[in-house]
This record gives sequence, C-alpha cells and structure tokens, in this order.
Amino acid sequence: MHFMGYARKDGQAGTRNLVAVLPLVFCANHVARRIADAVRGAVAFPHPVGCGYPGPDQEVTAHILKRLALHPNFGAVLFVGLGCERVRLEDMEPEVIERQKPLRFLSIQEAGDSCKAVAQGVLLAQALAGETARRQREKCPLSALTLGLKCGGTDAFSGLAANPALGLASDLLLEAGGTSLLTEITELCGTEKIMARRAVNPAVAERILACVDKNVRRLHRATAGLSSRGHGGAGNVMLVSPGNAEGGVSNVVEKALGGLKKAGNAVFQDVLDYGCPPQGHGLYLMDGPGHDGEAVTGQAAAGANLVVFTTGRGTPAGFPGVPVFKITGNPSLYKSMVANLDFDAGRLFSEGMALDALGRDLFAALLRTASGEPTKAELLGHEELFCISRFMATHRCCEGCGEF
Repeated sequence: MHFMGYARKDGQAGTRNLVAVLPLVFCANHVARRIADAVRGAVAFPHPVGCGYPGPDQEVTAHILKRLALHPNFGAVLFVGLGCERVRLEDMEPEVIERQKPLRFLSIQEAGDSCKAVAQGVLLAQALAGETARRQREKCPLSALTLGLKCGGTDAFSGLAANPALGLASDLLLEAGGTSLLTEITELCGTEKIMARRAVNPAVAERILACVDKNVRRLHRATAGLSSRGHGGAGNVMLVSPGNAEGGVSNVVEKALGGLKKAGNAVFQDVLDYGCPPQGHGLYLMDGPGHDGEAVTGQAAAGANLVVFTTGRGTPAGFPGVPVFKITGNPSLYKSMVANLDFDAGRLFSEGMALDALGRDLFAALLRTASGEPTKAELLGHEELFCISRFMATHRCCEGCGEF
C-alpha cells in the first residue's frame, strides 16, 4: 500500500507541499503573516516567544522552529527575524536545512521597516513557492506516514467509538510500516501500567512509568490547594473539563482509559521528549502536555505529517501546513458540526456498523487525506493549534536528537 505524497531528499514524505514562513521572534509575527497571506502556498507560524526568555525556554523555541523547518510538509522555508532577537538564524543550523530544501532569511531591520520587509518577503516567498510548485505527488510508502494521535473535547462517545476506531486505523498503519505518536501524558495518568505492559522491552517500560510519574508530580504541584468543586480532587478538576463532564465523562479514569484507545493494540517502541522525532517506526509515547496546541505542536515538530484528532464536544482548530483530521463518535455532533468534522465514528451506534469496518473505513479516509484530500480545518483556514510549550523547560531531549 502507499499514499500519494511529496518525496523528500532525506527519505521523508510530505502530505502537503508548502512554504513555511517562520518568524524567529514574536516581533516578526505581523510581517510573517502579511507575507504568507500574500503568497499562495505559504503558511505563517506566529508565536509569542523568541526573545526575553533565555535558557531552556529559548532552546525549546529554537528546537521547535528548526524541526518545523525540516518538516516534510514544507518544500521551502523563509525565516523572518527582527534583527536583535535571542533566537538567531544560526540556531536553526541553516546548513542542515539547506541540504534538504531551499531556505531564505529576511531581517526586518536590514530591510529598513516592516513595510519594506513585507515587500521583500513576498518576493522571496513567491520565488520559493514557484520552486515547490514544480514538485508533483508520487507514490510514497506508508513507512513515510506519521500520525499524531490526539483528542480534545472528550465525551462518552470518544472512548466508545472515535478513539477505538482511531486505534484500529493506527494499528493498520503500523502493520504497513508507518509510525504513530501518542502524547498528552497528563490525560493518560492511571494507564501507565497498561502502557508499560505493552512496551517493547523492560527499559522502555521503565521510561513509560517514569514519564507518567514525572507528569503526575508536576500536576500535583500545579493544582495544590485548588478546590475539587465536587469533581473528586484537584487533579480531577484540572483534567475533566466542564465540557467533558457535560458530555458524560465522569472522572479521570474514564477519560484516560478512553484516551489510550487511540493507540490501538501496538507495542510502544520508546518514549520521546517533547518535539523530538523517533529514531524508527512503530508506536511511540511522546512526553508532552494535555493542552491541545502544545501537544499538536510537539507532534508536528516530531515529524507527524497528519494529525488525527478525536472530539466529542466539537473542536474546529487546525494546524498550519499539517492536516488535522477530525473524528467524532457522537452522531448528533457530526450532524450539527459537519462543516468542522471529517469522519463520523458514531455510525457504530446510528447504523450498527462493526468497529473493525469502521477502523478500515477511517484508515482509507486517512490515506486519501495524506494524498491531498483537504480536511475541513484546512478548507476553513483553521491554524490555531500552533503553540510552543514553555512549561517544558525542565525537559531533556532524547539522546538521538540531541537538541536540548
């Protein structure tokens, strides 16, 4: 089996073929947006950091921006700097990026002002877009497809239909040599022993347990003194949102067990640090937060070229340059939010469709999306999920990546 993608020099393949306009600092956000808005096939990545936060947060920012520049969905890259930011072009290791794709840099201060910078940047981005447009889709092996497994706005139908269907589709991809990334560690608390039993070896099992334990301790520190408001403890009030509760999720155990279903039945190959790519294929657990944007940003930086997002309450958000495919297990929600949702796993209930058939149907839909069929989030221009995590400052990058 295969999908129709854009083969890259390093063996990766893009599900999209765009120009990434990456501001090195928040001061360059407006210029980056103006450039991307003016050039078809360009996307901008505005963010609130890049200066004023020396140390680990700066390193995380530089790491995420560099990993996005290397992402296979982008055939060319334009970095935009102000000229005096802490995150510098050299932090991006431009020689590494240039071996993979065309790269240009624009300094607002050197251009003279933001108006001149926009004018220069549009010309640069247009030239890059012209280069990327010459590439055509071709048959790519499923080993080049990486899914980001994500959920948000969970309801009771998520754990019963949407997440199990995604787990089955993920298993089908892994059987074909692909990769899946599971994250949101704080929303998996309580399932660590189940995940550890599914580890490829005892060392990975220990890393899974340590990863969850670290996040549980961080959660306890962050929620110390908070009222449970009737939800069974500070941790529970943090993890079960009002929307979750209204959707029929009564406690964190239900939410965590349902969330784990996204990972199907495959073996965990290793634990990845935030935004760090795996060194092989298969199922990986990525140490990342439960915040939707921070989690998806970490998955994209780790190489996910298609994010699959289950939702029971309705989450319209998307990510710039990486398709976010939305699934719901709630048939009523699908009807009411059809403009935002891509797949109705609620047919398990409304049509009596077998779960195995639903998983295969979903897998086929994901291959069509990887091959160019746009998601609802792409059609509507949703790009809200780009959000660099800053509370991960204590994280250490995986040895294989060696970034921070």
